[in-house]
Amino acid sequence: MISTWIAAAVLIIAAIVLLAVRRRAERDIAVSARGAVITGSTPVASTAAPDAAAALASAESVGSAMIQAGYTVETVQDVLRDIAHVNGLPESEVLVFPNAVLVSARGAGQRETGAVAGAGGQLLLSQIDELQRTADAARTGILDPRSTVERVQRIRQITPSYGPLLRVIAYGLLSAALSVLLGASWAGVSVSAVLGLVVGGGLLVSERVPRRYGALITVAIAFLVAVVVFALIRLGWGSGILGALLGPLVVLLPGALLTTAVLELSTGHMLSGAGRAAAGAMQLVLLGAGIVTAGTVVGVPDFDFSRNPDLLGPIAQWIAVAVFGVAICVHRSAPRRAIPWILLVVYVAYAAQVLAGLVVGGILSAFVGALVVTPVTALVARQPSGPAALVSFTPAFALLVPGALGLVSVADMLGGDSAGTASLVATLATMVAIALGVLAGSSLSNRMRRPAL
Repeated sequence: MISTWIAAAVLIIAAIVLLAVRRRAERDIAVSARGAVITGSTPVASTAAPDAAAALASAESVGSAMIQAGYTVETVQDVLRDIAHVNGLPESEVLVFPNAVLVSARGAGQRETGAVAGAGGQLLLSQIDELQRTADAARTGILDPRSTVERVQRIRQITPSYGPLLRVIAYGLLSAALSVLLGASWAGVSVSAVLGLVVGGGLLVSERVPRRYGALITVAIAFLVAVVVFALIRLGWGSGILGALLGPLVVLLPGALLTTAVLELSTGHMLSGAGRAAAGAMQLVLLGAGIVTAGTVVGVPDFDFSRNPDLLGPIAQWIAVAVFGVAICVHRSAPRRAIPWILLVVYVAYAAQVLAGLVVGGILSAFVGALVVTPVTALVARQPSGPAALVSFTPAFALLVPGALGLVSVADMLGGDSAGTASLVATLATMVAIALGVLAGSSLSNRMRRPAL
């Protein structure tokens, strides 16, 4: 009951704040494009002759960075078509995949065709924020193609705002906070924090390892975490430490990838949607394999992931939401000015899901959470200090995606547990619910888009 009242209060306060900022003027793209990190912009001259080669280079540069950032293929296509149109090439064609972009810049008797593969690795939240500003400026003619390419190159050179040690500590706190939300005991929170430090350090080291070893790293991390947790359970620590099994693996869980796959499949992008779904499923299999192997080594006692809910009390969960929000901002290196906005979005997501869960149940509560959060992120993005919608949505998404449930399902199935099938079906239903929530929320977000310049 206390948690319900807190959730209601959070939504009321958030509504007041959002209504207040709603009255502010539209963000001036020309001003925001000249940020402190990356400077310099050259407007597209309306009288200049179209340059298909330059426009192609601009579209390839922006498109490659956007697919690396995790934008949907439909969003990338819209941006690249706008870039071609504003540069006098309205006949251009764009084909986007999760890891490649094909562009044919055509118009005014010119034709240039090119393809570029998406770079590996994960962009920082600060890089995604600057990328969104650059894409907005390029698609509205504020940046000419050459300036756009230069800015994207500089974005790729942005370094984390926080040092490696602080990012590792943040990951430990992130892991501990998530374990609180999963119903862990104090012992479980402590174990999760320690394992989070180990995993966080390992993830930073793995950024310098060739991608072909990524599968081995994933299995090794899942195995290490599961061995420690299972061993402690067998030593009598109790099921209150189960949250430590999933908390340290939060970054490796492919819930966002799987939900984006469902979103793209539902909007007709079959190739990209199927590709993301296959990649997400393989990531779950790798994580599940690590957990099952650990269970084989040390043995797995009977346990239930739904046991001991609210073990630390309802107040602890709301504190954990704040810790989670700040920690993920530090670990993913979000812009400092964006942290208050990200916390607002994270609290709205969690509060909406808590209240919806009381009325419509767990699966539909994910739909409501996505439905509420999507327009909120769009409104936040319009504020002068607000981050790009994807930047504020990413941390909130970690509280909505069914990655944890999917991981448990795969682990059950690999271990021969038929109950995993029911959990897997619930995972798929939750992914569909989130995707539909995002689609419905996007219809409201479209009304908040800044007018084209």
